[in-house]
Amino acid sequence: MSNRYDEWFKLLVVQQCLHEDTSLREVARQHRLDHSLVRKWRERYRQHGAPGLGKKYSHYSAAFKLAVLERMWRDGLSRRQAATLFDIRGDAAIGIWEQQYHSGGLTALSPKRKGRRPMVKKPPSPPPPPDEERSHEELLKELAYLRAENAYLKKPRCLDPGEAGGNAGQKAQAVQGLRHEHSLALLLRAAELPRSTFYYQLKALGADDQCAPLKARIRAIYDSHKGRYGYRRITAALRQAGEVINHKAVQRLMQQLGLKSLVRPKRYRAYRGAVGHVAPNVLDRQFQAEGPNQKWVTDITEFNVDGQKLYLSPIMDLYNGEIVAYQTSRRPVLSLVKHMLQQAFARLKHSDRPLLHSDQGWHYQHPTYRALLAGQALTQSMSRKGNCLDNAAMESFFGTLKAEYFHLNRFDTVEQLQQGLDRYIHYYNHERIRLKLKGLSPVQYRTQALGAG
Repeated sequence: MSNRYDEWFKLLVVQQCLHEDTSLREVARQHRLDHSLVRKWRERYRQHGAPGLGKKYSHYSAAFKLAVLERMWRDGLSRRQAATLFDIRGDAAIGIWEQQYHSGGLTALSPKRKGRRPMVKKPPSPPPPPDEERSHEELLKELAYLRAENAYLKKPRCLDPGEAGGNAGQKAQAVQGLRHEHSLALLLRAAELPRSTFYYQLKALGADDQCAPLKARIRAIYDSHKGRYGYRRITAALRQAGEVINHKAVQRLMQQLGLKSLVRPKRYRAYRGAVGHVAPNVLDRQFQAEGPNQKWVTDITEFNVDGQKLYLSPIMDLYNGEIVAYQTSRRPVLSLVKHMLQQAFARLKHSDRPLLHSDQGWHYQHPTYRALLAGQALTQSMSRKGNCLDNAAMESFFGTLKAEYFHLNRFDTVEQLQQGLDRYIHYYNHERIRLKLKGLSPVQYRTQALGAG
């Protein structure tokens, strides 16, 4: 792309960057250039002066290519920085050199002649002398090589059957595993692997092994939470354990391990139209609360186990997302909601008067439900008709519950599911961390806040 611009234009742009009180991005915008291209010109000018902006046609020797790669690896330079430092017009070439070196060592970096290679007929190699004419030492050396070659070929390696011989890293692993039995030189000869490539691959494998303990901790956290944690929660759990780590590193390692959090579908709806009193939407999507027992939300969801239904009715405290009460039943009857309310009321102090928000399901319009709330002087709030976002906090909990528990397990009976829901809700309240709660579980967050208060 940069070859479209002559040296005079590049120099004009670079001097504008260096001598005017204008940002690099602004200069690039004025000339309708990509800012990364302008940055590349500026760095070349700083490193090599005006000649660094001119065209350059070069053929690089294998020794020069190796020097560039070694400097890049030693100083941790990017390909673009290495290209600027050595005045190479095209950082993509460095990537090609790196691939060539990893696959074939120094030999692969040698410049190749263009065009078709001339056909050179090799003189027929003389037949090996008969065994009786070879010395005892020669026969022993040949036997040692044949043994090393046979061991290498039989070595149970992680080679791709579709690739003849596997790649350099796989070959290096196989050779390393046999070094205690055979000469390294003979094994490298059998594997057709240059010595420099072998040591490079060992170093690369060692770098991977440095992540092995961290990968094990990530997998342990993932397994202990039965696949419910994604990379953000696993990062928070690692930090709680004293690990200083970036979430992007955890995401990359989880991708290498094939670990991924799992996900959600549809819910039970109890809306039957206006069958009683419809309360106004007092909550109005204000899902934050300054303290416990100020704002509660509730709803009912349905589970299906081989055609048998189970209904769950919980109440969540918006202060910390804690499930303060819940009830299950085979049928979505009014007593399901009444028993849940009685559990929740038992938690309230004399001065607590939380707002209780729900959808417009028939349970919440029923006179008995409204009377129970009025008896505790609780404010009733309802979502607008057909608007699930007005009760998004409760919807989110149901989605999490089904994704992290119901859809990840197989249940033979409804009783088995009921017992499992008890365990999951206890886990959700006491163990499962939430990033919005500073990496604490709902109960941990509540007790910590009350203790600090």
